[in-house]
Amino acid sequence: MSWTEEKVKKLKELWGKGNTASQIAEIIGGISRNAVIGKAHRLNLSAKIKTRAISTNQNFKSHGDEIKVKLKKGRRSKFKSLIIEKDFEPENPKQLEELDDNSCKWPIGHPNEKSFYFCGRTSLKDFSYCKLHLLYAYQPKGKKEDNNDKEEIQNYINKKVQTG
Repeated sequence: MSWTEEKVKKLKELWGKGNTASQIAEIIGGISRNAVIGKAHRLNLSAKIKTRAISTNQNFKSHGDEIKVKLKKGRRSKFKSLIIEKDFEPENPKQLEELDDNSCKWPIGHPNEKSFYFCGRTSLKDFSYCKLHLLYAYQPKGKKEDNNDKEEIQNYINKKVQTG
C-alpha cells in the first residue's frame, strides 16, 4: 500500500476533525489502523486527536470539577484517617502456610532467615495488608509534593514499628 497525495490529504483532514485512526482507515480503505497512526506520526500531526464535542456547556464542566475535588478529598482523607489512628493491633507472626485472606501478608525479615515471618494482623477489606503496612505499601496521590507530611508520616510509622 502506498500513500498517494489524495490519501494523505484525506488523512490530514480526518485527523484534524478528530476521527480515530480506525475510523480513518475504514474511510480511506485499503489501509490498517497502524498504517494511519504511523503516517500521522511521520507527518508530525498533533499527538492528541481533538476530542469530539459532546456538550461543552459550563454546567457540565463545573459538575465534573466538583466530582474530581470530592474524589481527591476522599482518597486523601482515607489515608489521613489511617495515620490518625494510634491503636494498631499487635503483630501476629505467621508462616506462609498459616496465612489466610484476612491476614496481613507484609513480610518481616529476609526469606532465607529462620526468623522470617509475615505480619499476620487483620488486613483491611480489599487489601493484602494491615493498616500500618498499608501506609508503607500505598502512597496517596499528591503526597510526593508534600515532603514535610511524608517525613512526619515516616517518623510516626517508625515509632509505631518500634513500640509494636
